[in-house]
Amino acid sequence: MFDRSALPLVGIPRGFDSLLATIGDARFVLIGEASHGTHEFYKARAEITRRLIREKGFGGVAVEADWPDAYRVNRFVRDQSEDADGVEALDGFRRFPQWMWRNADVLDFVGWLREHNDRSSAAKTGFYGLDLYSLHASMAAVLDYLRLVDPEAARRARERYACFDHFGEDPQAYGYAASYDVRESCEDDVVEQLVELRAKAAEYARRDGRVTPEDLFFAEQNARLVANAERYYRAMFAGRAESWNLRDRHMADTLDALATHLSSPGRPAKIVVWAHNSHLGDARATQMGAGGELNVGQLVRERHGAEAVLVGFSTYEGTVTAASDWGAPAERKRVRPALGGSYEALFHEWGAGDFMLDLRDDASARAAVAEPRMERAIGVIYRPQTERLSHYFQARLPGQFDAILHYDDTRAVEPLERTAQWEQGELPETFPTAL
Repeated sequence: MFDRSALPLVGIPRGFDSLLATIGDARFVLIGEASHGTHEFYKARAEITRRLIREKGFGGVAVEADWPDAYRVNRFVRDQSEDADGVEALDGFRRFPQWMWRNADVLDFVGWLREHNDRSSAAKTGFYGLDLYSLHASMAAVLDYLRLVDPEAARRARERYACFDHFGEDPQAYGYAASYDVRESCEDDVVEQLVELRAKAAEYARRDGRVTPEDLFFAEQNARLVANAERYYRAMFAGRAESWNLRDRHMADTLDALATHLSSPGRPAKIVVWAHNSHLGDARATQMGAGGELNVGQLVRERHGAEAVLVGFSTYEGTVTAASDWGAPAERKRVRPALGGSYEALFHEWGAGDFMLDLRDDASARAAVAEPRMERAIGVIYRPQTERLSHYFQARLPGQFDAILHYDDTRAVEPLERTAQWEQGELPETFPTAL
């Protein structure tokens, strides 16, 4: 079967010709990853994105990262910052999991994007974050902006945001206290601040040039992020589905706001999205959707139809950069061979190596994977000892993605900060006898 439907991924970049044909004139290309720590996923995603920028005029890369940290990279790649190089531009990514964006593959892409923008006479391609974990950094960014354009408004914003001061830097402590009525929530304060900033947007846009329209957009998105993050941290204690849905709606709404911002008359923006498969594969075709969860992929399909293309990744075995617990050091772990009955095991059995399936236009490819199966997802934590429960879910691949890229044997992404623990890697199961 595979010689008809499985398109070999040999040679970069020409190995992605078939994928670019599937993408066609789509405006939104969502490129996932089956883990947050696999080199092949990062490398292929970056190369596909380079081609979309060069050959199809994509003007933005939006990633599963905090808005302020990614915006620092955006300023660097558009030659608007004082950062000396890509390593310095990525320095904002210090919150766990640092390796997700502070790694060799992202550094290489950021350096390429800066060089591409420096050479290009067209509009510069930006780099943006979609996530909402940056509550305190985003509040600080709003205050910094208002101090420049409207000091009195900055004073009012500081008074509103002071509601969070009782909880230090731990937004989860705030969420717990507000959810269980230990303290009154900050909801009204953050919404009032967002409403005021939006009401004054036109006035700020006419100011004397000390700040740019781009600065206003950055500030407004931070104010919206604060409002949504406040809701998210309260929802964390109400159940997984509610908090997950708030987060993915925020990311999809940020993507739409970014598309509007980057568009010009007669030239709608084209944006690449980088995030985990679980965010970008249509939730309606997965166990997540059956449990009441939606995601970015579903929302983008619902809003933009055929203008969206969803691309997923998979692997059978190898190594991965991941932690054993939240906040724990990055380790280089072995990825166990995929469980029988999974899509990954099926792809390995085909013996086709590394390949792509076109699930949008190739009926034989869709038929080959039509049966619902288990699918593996490795996030920033990998616990192989509980793998079936921790990392597998049911899915229908043809409904989840428009294309799937399978790399049979993969290796861990390299963090910029390579600790001795990561260098050593995971000991084999047969240690110390080697039997």
